Amino acid sequence: MGRHLNYDDFRQLVLDWLDDHYHFGDAAALVRDDDLSFLDNGVLNSLGFVALIVYLEDTFRITIDRKALSRENFDSMRKIICYVTRHPQYQGIPS
Repeated sequence: MGRHLNYDDFRQLVLDWLDDHYHFGDAAALVRDDDLSFLDNGVLNSLGFVALIVYLEDTFRITIDRKALSRENFDSMRKIICYVTRHPQYQGIPS
């Protein structure tokens, strides 16, 4: 079993990834509200979502069902965190 992240730590993990791959230090300013739509507000495009899903799967050692890839599950910071932390394979970050 790995180390479970609290909401703020998980949020920071996603912001760090966004900074490293797309926004180069501006992610926190772009994601000023955790319910902000990533697609509608230019945080990620469709290819960015694919890269984020791969990152989440690799980081947390989970398999995300492609049928679950929807705005309802992944279009905001809150939705991403809720989906991953409720995923049946989620055990935190592996040690």
